[in-house]
Amino acid sequence: MPRSTVLVDLALALPLALLAAAVIAWLVRRIFGARLSLPFAVMTLVSVLGISVGLFVAGWFIFGLRLWMPLSLLIAAGSSIALSFLVASVYALARRDAAIDVPALVAAGESDRVEFKETARWNVREEKKDARMEQVVAKTIAAFLNSAGGTLVIGVDDAGHAVGLDRDFSTLRTPDADRFELWLRDLLATSFGKNAAALPKIRFAELDGEMVCAVRCPRSPEPVFLTQGGSTDLWVRVGNSTRALGVDEAVTYVARRFSPSFVDVVLGRR
Repeated sequence: MPRSTVLVDLALALPLALLAAAVIAWLVRRIFGARLSLPFAVMTLVSVLGISVGLFVAGWFIFGLRLWMPLSLLIAAGSSIALSFLVASVYALARRDAAIDVPALVAAGESDRVEFKETARWNVREEKKDARMEQVVAKTIAAFLNSAGGTLVIGVDDAGHAVGLDRDFSTLRTPDADRFELWLRDLLATSFGKNAAALPKIRFAELDGEMVCAVRCPRSPEPVFLTQGGSTDLWVRVGNSTRALGVDEAVTYVARRFSPSFVDVVLGRR
C-alpha cells in the first residue's frame, strides 16, 4: 500500500488531466475552425484551468467528494468544457470585428507584409474586365497565408494613392461592397478551397474620399496551394514580391514551415 495516497492520486491525476485538457482543446479548435486562431497550447492551458476550477468548486461546495468519484470527474470535465467554450467564443467575437487601420497601413507603404493593388478585376491599361487581375489577387493572398501573414489593400495604387473600387464595382451585377466581398470569397474558395478561403478578414474603409478594401491574411496553419489554369502551385512572399516555388522548393518549404517543433507547440506558435 502507498505511504501517501494523496501524492499517488496527484501523480496519476496530473498526466490524465493534461491529456483530457488536450482533447478538449482539440475539440474546441475543431468546432470553431478558422474563427479561433488561439494556439493549441493556449487552449490546452485554458482547459487545464477549467479542470482545476471544477475540482475546486466540487470540493468546496459538495461534502464527502473525493478525486476519483464520478461526480467529481463530471464536474471537472464540465467546467473545463464550459471555460474553453467561453474563452473561444469571446476571442472569436472580438476578432470578428477587429478593425484594420487602413490609413496607417497605406502611409507606411508596401512591405513584405503589405501589398497594394489598384484593382482586382479591371485592367487599367486595356480599360476592361480581365481575369488576369483576379489571378494576381488570389496569388497575393495565398502567398500571405503561406508566409508570415499580411494585408492586401485593393483600391490603392503603387504610390499609395487611393483610387477606389468604382471600376471593380462596375463589373458586378450589383455594384456595391457586399457583392464585391461575395465575389472575392467565391474567387478564393475556387482558387484554394473553402477552409483556406475563410481565413482572411475582409474590411472596407474610406481613404481620401474613396472606398478601399483591406484583406487581412493570417499565417495559415496548413499550406495553401493555388489552383489556376490547370496548375497547382505554392505561392510565398519573398521580400516585397510574390513568387511560386518549384516542386523541390515547395517540398522543403512545407516541411520547414508547417511541421511544428516541440518548442513551437510549447510556446504556442502553432
